[in-house]
Parts: sequence; C-alpha cells; structure tokens
Amino acid sequence: MRLNVTINGEPRQADDVWEGESLLYVLRERLGLPGSKNACEQGECGSCTVYLDDVPVCACLVAAGQAEGRGVRTVEGLADGDTLDPVQQSFVDAGAVQCGFCTPGLVVAAHDLLNRVPDPSDEEIREALAGNLCRCTGYEKILDAVRAAAKEGVA
Repeated sequence: MRLNVTINGEPRQADDVWEGESLLYVLRERLGLPGSKNACEQGECGSCTVYLDDVPVCACLVAAGQAEGRGVRTVEGLADGDTLDPVQQSFVDAGAVQCGFCTPGLVVAAHDLLNRVPDPSDEEIREALAGNLCRCTGYEKILDAVRAAAKEGVA
C-alpha cells in the first residue's frame, strides 16, 4: 500500500508498505527519520514514542496502516530547524543523555507533560515518564532536565 501521512508538518508518502508494518519501521527505514529508537518492539521501553494526532504513542505498536491520513510528530519535529526545542535543550544542558537510546522517547514524553501541566510536581514528572526506560543515567538528570524546562515555561 501507499502510506500518506503528515510528518512534522509536511505531507510524506511511503510506497510498498505492508499494512501491518510498524509505524516505527516506516519512520526509520522508509522515511529516513532515525530519531525514534527501536529498542524493545513491545511498547515497554518508550524509546520510540512519537505523537500521533497530538497523542503520544509507541510507534512500534502502531501499524503503519493506522497512520494513513494522520499527523505524526517525531522528536526531530520538535526542533525548529537547527534550534532545539526547549525540552531538548534542557536535556542537553542537564547532561540527561548518555547513550541516547531512551532520549527521544523521554523528550517527547516530557514535552507532552509540559504542554499539559506547565508546572508539574516531581510525582507528576515521574508518572509521565514511567513508560520510558533508561539503562544509563539513573534518572536524576532526566528529572532535572524536566524541572529546568518547566522553570523556563516551555509549554
């Protein structure tokens, strides 16, 4: 099938897509957007989190056919050209990235949280990020990054 989807505000097409192919595979392999990571393929780690019609989803669990005619925003789409989104910048500034595998999903989850709750409590931050696993950082710098982004009023 031919997949027609709006990605990061631009209409895109992918040909020869099998309806059951994951949205993650289409984004990474067919459309050249490697930001969302392929880690568990089971929706357990959050590394592939993207917005689908402004709702965060694990792209590994979304069949490509389900994205037909819809809008997808990836971690790449949060930036404005070469200028990082404030949430992305806060992760860099706080040193909240190590291997970087979990970072895209954490950034999207934090971005979503701050759009919904501009001044979240630590409990709200932890709950919002609970679906994202990090094996390197120990989470404190990630929490620091989200707190800093909230203080900047990024929402």
